This record gives sequence, structure tokens and C-alpha cells, in this order.
Amino acid sequence: MPCASMERVATPAPLHLVLGEEELLVERAVEQVVAQVRVTDPAAEVRRVRAAELTPADLAESLSPSLFAEGRVLVLLAAHEVGKDLGAAIVAQAADPAEGIVLVVVHAGGARNKALADALRKAGASVTTCNKITRMDERSDFVRAEARRVGGKITGDAIGVLLEAVGSDLRELAAATSQLVADTGGTVDDRAVRRYHRGRAESSGFAVADRVVAGERAAALEALRWAQLLGVPSVLIADALADALRTLAKVGSAGRGDPNRLAGTLGMPPWKIRKAQQQVRAWGPEALAEAFDAAAEVNADVKGAAADADYALERAVLRICAARGRR
Repeated sequence: MPCASMERVATPAPLHLVLGEEELLVERAVEQVVAQVRVTDPAAEVRRVRAAELTPADLAESLSPSLFAEGRVLVLLAAHEVGKDLGAAIVAQAADPAEGIVLVVVHAGGARNKALADALRKAGASVTTCNKITRMDERSDFVRAEARRVGGKITGDAIGVLLEAVGSDLRELAAATSQLVADTGGTVDDRAVRRYHRGRAESSGFAVADRVVAGERAAALEALRWAQLLGVPSVLIADALADALRTLAKVGSAGRGDPNRLAGTLGMPPWKIRKAQQQVRAWGPEALAEAFDAAAEVNADVKGAAADADYALERAVLRICAARGRR
């Protein structure tokens, strides 16, 4: 009788289809397949090749079994670029894989060569979708999941600050999240992000806008000067001010609903709605109207209407801060 502690290792699927254009997620999907194969065959060979560079004969040779029964993972990159003949060969080979051979087909998705992806699905491929992450709420979800992946957690406010500090590049976000989890012992809050990313978090246009709508006059001016010193374009700062005010107006008009329920309607992540719900309490209709006037004026100023964009921004910050609290 086998030892009770021994677990049966699942045999990796012989055919995998990785669909999408988000490079980091695509790479991770491929690496996951390789890791699964090497659980059962640590010596398995991995070959990565741009699919369009192969001929049908090359493909057949790459997928032929080894004389010594060695395992192999063949990764076909950018399979959406292949021609009709090679596409047919890929489907034919996928239908009858040799033992010990695992085929991973990477396809960008979309309409180009969609027939190949559909045929591989029908052939029983294990499908992983890696769609491009473009929306703010999707990036927020990615950061949250990344923190969990490395054994930690991150607060909603911290996610917002991290996105402002690091930007939208998934590789940078993944690296920053992993580092923050490691350095904080597992729980990341907004103070930790500001501490580790002070230069960038405190100098973005969003950091300026955040302090302006909170009525923190001195902090807003300090953030503005940091941003100007570090070369943040004036147009981006003006856009951030306008965006923060639009967020207040949208959230304020939606009432005090559940942020999770409002997220879909307003097109914002719940943490952003929750934050705006707290901020908008200090803003009356007249205050918002005055602030919108200032934001519109500075938007024109930084695009050439004013001789000194830096001075125009400072004037707008002071004007919006002064408007806060009016009823």
C-alpha cells in the first residue's frame, strides 16, 4: 500500500492557449505551465520561438518525441502572426501530441487569426486569458491580488497612493507591491507607500489635487512645488485638479450609497468613491462652482493663455482651497 503522505501529481495538460496582450500576465501564464511540467520532469527542455519564424516541417521536428524520452515544452510566441499553412499545421499537431511534449501557444486575441485560437479551443486546449489592463479599477484589483500573491494585504487608500506614485506599468506595480509587502511585514497602508515612494508619491499631479480638495493649503502648495521641481508637466497637474473636482461632483450627486454598488455606475473603484464621499461633505454647490471656474481657467492658462504656467497653477491652488467650505 502506498505511503498515505504521498500525493499524486497531476499530469500537465499537453496543450495550452494563452490569449491576450498583457505581457506580464502572459509571461506568468507561460512560466506557470513550465513550473507544472517541471514538477513531474525537472529536466524538461523549454524552447521559446516566434511562431511565424517556423515552417510546418520545423514545427513537426520541434514537436517530435526525443530518442531518450526527454520532456519538452514548446512555446509558440505571437501565434496570431502565422500564415494559413502553419496555422493548420499547429492545429494538426495539437490534435495528436507526442507523449512528454507540452505545446503552449501564445496568441494576442482579437480578430487577427481568430480561427487558430478557436480551433485550439476546440482541440481541448487549457485556456488562460491575459487581457490588457487599462481601467483604474482593474489596476487596483491587480495590486490587491499581487499583495495577496506574495502573502500580504494592502488597503484601498494605499492602492490609490501607489498608483499615483508608480503609474500604470504592471511590472513596476508588481515589483513595488512585492517590495512594500516584504518591507512592512505584510500589511501595506498609505503611510507606508508614502514613506517608501515619497519622492514620486508626493510630487504627482494627483498628490497636489488630493491636498487641494482636502483644503490643506500649505501641503497643497508644498506638493505643487515638489511637482514643479521634479518636472511634472503643468498640463498634467491642471488635469489632475479638474479630475479631482469632477470626482467630487459625480460622487456628491450620487448620494451616500454603498461604494461597491456605485463603482459600476460611476466608473470608479470603490476606494476612490469612499474617499470622495468623505471629502465632498466640506463642499457646497457654490464652492464647487467656484472651484470648477478656477480649474477651467488654469487649464487654459497652462496651455498658453498665461505667460507663467507655474504662477497660474499656484493661483488656482489657492483659489480652490479658499473656495472649500463655502455653502
